[in-house]
Amino acid sequence: MVTVTSHGAAKTVTGSCHLMEFENGLKVLIDCGMYQGAEEDKNYEPFGFDPRKIDYLLLTHGHLDHVGRIPLLVKQGFKGIIVATSATFDLAKIVLLDSAKLMEEEYKTRFKKAQRKGKEREVKKPLYTIKDVKSVFKQKKIKVKYEKKIEISKNVIAVFKDAGHIIGSAFIEIVYFKHNAKKRVIFSGDLGNRYNNVLPSPAKPKAAQTVFIESTYGDRCHRTYEDSVDEFKNAVIETISNKGNVLIPSFAIERTQQILAIFKEMEIKRELPSNAKVFLDSPMAIKATKIYKRYKHLLSNRYKKFGNPFSFSQLRLVTNIENSKKINDLKWGNIIIAGSGMCNGGRILHHLKHRLWNEKNSVIFVGFQAKGTLGREIVDGAKTVKIFDEDIIVRAKIYTINGFSAHADQKELLEWIEKIDNLKNIFLIHGEENKQTIFKKAIENYTGLNAHIVEPNEKIFI
Repeated sequence: MVTVTSHGAAKTVTGSCHLMEFENGLKVLIDCGMYQGAEEDKNYEPFGFDPRKIDYLLLTHGHLDHVGRIPLLVKQGFKGIIVATSATFDLAKIVLLDSAKLMEEEYKTRFKKAQRKGKEREVKKPLYTIKDVKSVFKQKKIKVKYEKKIEISKNVIAVFKDAGHIIGSAFIEIVYFKHNAKKRVIFSGDLGNRYNNVLPSPAKPKAAQTVFIESTYGDRCHRTYEDSVDEFKNAVIETISNKGNVLIPSFAIERTQQILAIFKEMEIKRELPSNAKVFLDSPMAIKATKIYKRYKHLLSNRYKKFGNPFSFSQLRLVTNIENSKKINDLKWGNIIIAGSGMCNGGRILHHLKHRLWNEKNSVIFVGFQAKGTLGREIVDGAKTVKIFDEDIIVRAKIYTINGFSAHADQKELLEWIEKIDNLKNIFLIHGEENKQTIFKKAIENYTGLNAHIVEPNEKIFI
């Protein structure tokens, strides 16, 4: 029998890791992501399988929650072949190097503090180091193009198709034979919001008997993209007009590029206040933006013709910490884009510490905030938050604009599922359980098919 076991992203959004096992002993892992937010301690738990016995690792895209534990996988003996698009390999490299750097720095800080208390043995070591990350890219790898068949083994073929989520992202169709009958299973990865102007809409899936589909926003429909852009522009203009500053916690990949493209259009249309400066205060986002420019042929038709969609005269790139600190000395008229997108680390914390208490300022959240993160606390209406062991009162105006999401909403997910002919089995992954329950009912009402919410480590026969 062919089985699939989800060793991550089951009844939760992060930690993507799905193991497909074939009758001939072939073992294929789809993604190997990091847990984030309230569940980050799970990163230190065993995988639930032997990394030495995995033959192939297929990557849907380069976000940390889909690639973040690969160095750990290699560290524990994985010697198989990694398969992904070229853009995914490039993004994964900067994401993993950044992750390792942050973990090493955090470990050193905690270790010093623990030494003063005589508790250094209690400090967890980093999951992996920069050296471990470099080992990942010495592994055998296959760079794939969309729609091209990749032979995994005899009678097992994988096809990567554009998921429209971030540059190079894919959903993966795996074709295999069972009792001489041709079967197909689809792993959605993260499906993109088709109204996001930067990337094309997700490709059409082929007929398949089984789909494992993400459900991040399976409980709701996004606001229209146009309304979201209007709200975003108004928030920026109003804040700058009131002599305030705008903070945008942003994911380095996809969301930052989308926001930069909006600001470029605002400048062209003379909607961006001329006295405003836009600071991109994220070395990783700057690197990611260069990758987006490198793979311009994968952008939507609108932005292929846009020259450089991510650069404009009022933009300032901030690479070093000294210049990042200087931003906080500027009084007003500053728009600061910084990571992390969920405020659980990175330079945004320093900017929040200096700006969150001032009612003239605003914080614009343009992405999903996982449970257990500082971003989720603020979005949920916390009156005070703790930043660097200091209680900071929340007086800044808080905006949550979900129309920028890089994820498909409920309506888009349902319509994508509907395109899959001969579908019989629908398995829900990558979502919080309460949202999956709502999505399950929506699927059953829309398609007439049963949907199953996958349990952690549940072995599913397909």
